Order: sequence, then C-alpha cells, then structure tokens
Amino acid sequence: MASSSSWLDIDEASEFSLANLPFGIVSRAGCWEEPRPAIALGTYVVSLRDLAERNGFAECPDAIPHLAVFTAGSLNNMAAIGRPFSQTLRTYIRDLLVTDTPYPHLLRDNHELRSSAIQPRKECQMHMPMEIGDYTDFYVGLNHAYNVGVLFRGPQNALQPNYTHLPVGYHGRASTVRISGAPVRRPRGQILPMPGATEPIFAASRKLDVELELAAFVCRTNGTDGRPIPIAEAEQYIFGFVLMNDWSARDIQAFEYVPLGPFNSKNFCTTISPWVVTVDALEPFRCDSRIDAARTQKLLPYLDERRATGRRSFYDIRLEMVLTPAQQGNSGLRKAHVVTNTNAANLLFSFPQMLAHHSVGGCEMRVGDLLGSGTISGPDTGSMGSLLEITENGKTPLTLGEGISRCFLEDGDEVNIKGVAGQLGAYVGFGDCSGIILAANNE
Repeated sequence: MASSSSWLDIDEASEFSLANLPFGIVSRAGCWEEPRPAIALGTYVVSLRDLAERNGFAECPDAIPHLAVFTAGSLNNMAAIGRPFSQTLRTYIRDLLVTDTPYPHLLRDNHELRSSAIQPRKECQMHMPMEIGDYTDFYVGLNHAYNVGVLFRGPQNALQPNYTHLPVGYHGRASTVRISGAPVRRPRGQILPMPGATEPIFAASRKLDVELELAAFVCRTNGTDGRPIPIAEAEQYIFGFVLMNDWSARDIQAFEYVPLGPFNSKNFCTTISPWVVTVDALEPFRCDSRIDAARTQKLLPYLDERRATGRRSFYDIRLEMVLTPAQQGNSGLRKAHVVTNTNAANLLFSFPQMLAHHSVGGCEMRVGDLLGSGTISGPDTGSMGSLLEITENGKTPLTLGEGISRCFLEDGDEVNIKGVAGQLGAYVGFGDCSGIILAANNE
C-alpha cells in the first residue's frame, strides 16, 4: 500500500483521493438501474455490487461470506458487519486501484469488469447512503451556542449552567433528511409579525437560515436492553461521517422553542452529503478540540474520553459555506460567495461522547441512526456557521457585493457546505452538501 497513485486518471486536487475512498449509494440510467453500494475515486465511482457479482473480491477472503451486502440499496447491512470490515474493504479496494496493484487481473486488466464497475461520477445519481431510523441533533458547537446566547440573553447568561457538563441535544425528524441537491421548501408556521407582538400569525418563514454541521452514522446497536455504551467503546459504534445542513426557520423557532425546544422550525428539511467518509480515513487528522480549554469543570466519568482512551476524537477538517444568491449581479451572472470558513475541531464534545451520553439512560442505538454535531462556528465573524450569528439576527446584513445583501435566505438562494482534510494529492473530502430554496406552498 505504498503507492499513492492510481491506474485511473485522478487529479491530485480531487477530494476523493486514494486516501479517502468513501462509501455511497449510486445508480446510473442505462447501466446501474438499481441503486448499489459504491466508492468514489476522483471523477469515478466503482460499484461494489459489480465487483461482488464478477469475482472482484476473489482475493479478499473476509468479504466472501458477505457478498450479499453489496446488492442492497443502502449501506446499513455492510456497516453493521463492523468497522474492521469496512477498514478491510477500503484497504482491499485501494489495492485493486493503485498503480502497482497486486491483483491486476481482477480489475485493472479485466476490461469487461472495468467497463461495468467503473462509471463517471458526474453521470451517476446519488441516493441516501443509509436508511435512517432515528436522527438526533446535538448542540455542541460552543462558539455558536455562546453567540446565540449573547443575542437573546446577553453575555452574562449566554450559556446555560449545564452546557459544558453534557452534550445538549434534541430529537430530530428522520423522514425529512434529504440528500445533497434536493430542494428545500420554505416552511410555513406561527411567527410573531413584528418586534413586541404577542399574537402570532400563520405565514411563510421570513428568517430561513442554515446550520453548518458534521454528522455521524451509527453502525452498531447496544441492544434492546438499553446497555449504556462505554466511552472507551463508543468510537467503534461510528461507521463514518457526512456533512450536514440543518435548515432552520428562526422566526418559527423563536415562538415555539419555549418551553420544550425546536419543533416545526427544524423538522422540514435536513440536508446531508451523499458520501460517507469513514473513521479510518479521518484517522490521520485526529486532533484535540480547539475549544476544550473553555471547560472549567471535570466531566463525569462516563463522558471522560481522554481518561478512558488517552485521546480525543476530533478531526482537523476545514469547512466552508458558500452562498449563491438568486439575483444576478451586475455581470448578469449568479455569483457564489464563501461566507464561512471554520473547522470541525470547533466542538466541545466529540461524537463518542455524544453516543455515550445518548445511551447512558437506556436509549437503544441502531444501525443507521444519524447524529448531528450542531452548528460549528469558529471564534470570529468569518467563521460563523449560521446567518443568525453572521447578521446578528438580521440587524447587520451580510454584504455579497453588486448591490446584493442578505439577512436570511431568500427564495432561489443556494447554499453549499464543503469539507476537506489533508493536503494536495491525498485530500479526504465529503462532496457537496447543497440545497436551493423554493417558495413556500400556498396551501
């Protein structure tokens, strides 16, 4: 596995390098009519189903008993075999694709299999990578929590007393998690029509917002008896990561969130990127939290990851959010604007800590469960992960140039979240996490 190049033509700037090999579910009209598991490499996708059906796994004995999982329309069954299996798969597939492959006869020199198993990524349709039974969104981006707290409660009471003791979260709606590229319909609901009003009206949201997040898929269950997941074991329950945008209607949220928290303001759409980047692919980028120093008290033992494992499970992933407004500029073209640059290490709690806390009271975790991090903001304006923060709840419009500005999203606006780790030639990225805003339904 010394080679870092492939016999396929891969641009060194691709986020889908040999160091990545993320898993997804794809189809292609006229070729792969049924959605199937695949990996991404450069501008190509490689069908695991075609490999399985045409002896492509002949030199991978660990895969032979499990070939049926490659014919499924989701990654759930494959992920459920366990992280060691997905790690073995990535190593083997990499061996098939490197320039000096030890198995040239299986794929590189097998032109019949190459023509069926390898297709241009741009011509493929992406599908939801996993069947999601439950979705929980956490709120562990301390900078975001503090910024929002300052807006509504002032700097002295920005964070609630429990915030640094446990990963705060709420249960989301799995049925409205969508794949990147799916449109986002502006929600309608009860909002207060003006500052100081006490009686709501029913209207389309006027404060539609974004939340830049990272999310993890669960690959193991802790059983129906509700066995708490020990913090030392929690990482083995994580299959991999996607980018996530938890679209938010801030005016609906403002009226409904007391006393039980967000509801309709959050359940209308959540967008995720289609390729699952594995924990093993991100291992070289493991790091400490950039904001852990903000914690002043000791964690309870069930959350003390450093004491239990000797390390922390954060990742140095560079994140950006791009806003393309619906209006054309003076040039007559729509122009994309990078409005946020931040890092996935700007979290107070790790995903293993989220899992340990989620299960500690007896909650059954299942394969395919999705866990969101909450908005990931950095310490300054250019690194904030929501328009709520960037515009101070609409008080300071975001200037996009050519006479265009935004307080919140307008119909026709498109938002894309990107994430990448590593360096040129060995980038580990997630692909797009995008959505375009459609007008609210009139009914």
